[in-house]
Amino acid sequence: MLFEDTKYLDLKFPEPQYLGAKYIHRGWISQFIPDDAATVLDAFSGSQSISYMFKQLGRKVITNDFMSFNDIIGKALVENPGYKLEKDDIDILFSDNSDPDNFSLMHELYTDLFFVSEDSMFADSFRSNVHKLNNKYKQSLALAVMCRSMTRKVTMGHFAHKQAMVYAADPARVKRNRSLVRPLKELFLDLLPEYNAAVFDNTKDNVSYNENILDLLPVLTDVDLVYFDPPYCNSHADYQSFYHLLETYVEYWKDKQFVNGTKRYEPKRYSGFDKNSEAISNLKLLFERADKIPTWIVSYNDRSFPNIETMAGLIEPYRNVRIERKTYNSGRGGKGSVAGSSEILLVCTK
Repeated sequence: MLFEDTKYLDLKFPEPQYLGAKYIHRGWISQFIPDDAATVLDAFSGSQSISYMFKQLGRKVITNDFMSFNDIIGKALVENPGYKLEKDDIDILFSDNSDPDNFSLMHELYTDLFFVSEDSMFADSFRSNVHKLNNKYKQSLALAVMCRSMTRKVTMGHFAHKQAMVYAADPARVKRNRSLVRPLKELFLDLLPEYNAAVFDNTKDNVSYNENILDLLPVLTDVDLVYFDPPYCNSHADYQSFYHLLETYVEYWKDKQFVNGTKRYEPKRYSGFDKNSEAISNLKLLFERADKIPTWIVSYNDRSFPNIETMAGLIEPYRNVRIERKTYNSGRGGKGSVAGSSEILLVCTK
């Protein structure tokens, strides 16, 4: 065990439904965290399950993701020192649409694509009331639970397809997964206790950022360990296509175009790590800018681009690299996790 104080380890992170989430690898990853790493950066935090683990271990956590809906989870469960949603808050969130002229985006875009009319209108109404909650952590928690309600309801848990309504009309699929036809409000109320129970204060000044990591690294100081879990090119790297609806819901954009059959926003935000043509040059820059942080742990997969040997070669000018492997027996585990492939940790030390 990393710390003698284990009082936070009984808390449970709400299990994500997110491509590439490292939730099932938390115990394995924790084995390689130095005992003296007091401040930890999770640079590509995604679902926030690893940042939350760092918080449970009593570390000061700096979590970052360039997508806003992931930052919302970070603010709700990592940065949040203890604010939960109470009955009065739920009454506010579930009240009538406070501004229907400006809060109708879900209904206009996604009715009969991902949601029935009642659900899309409820999502708009809920979103119109979030700002009425009395602090930013309650607001973030409300949005985090609603986003998770949406991924639970929509088949496959993402939005890069047009099968949601087809599957919801299939009695055999509904029999296996009742969430396909349950109202969003009902799913929210089911999930809320799990999220409220996950809120805690580890007495550290944790912070969640919503930045491109290449911009954030130069301004951070006094970080002892960085955990990198970049998009795996060739393995579901385009998170904006998979989770565009959640990003649209959190940002509630009025200045975007919504394109193709799934109504994804355009233009996309620049990642720098999700295209083969850009990955190597930006990984080089990433490792150069992380040089002031003593220890790195890099999650990767042996089916991704660049390959493991190239990735290790990019790191070796700055750190000694030890490669750890965990072989998948099935496809459960996210990006690149087909049976027989390996999840990789590159443990990088001076």
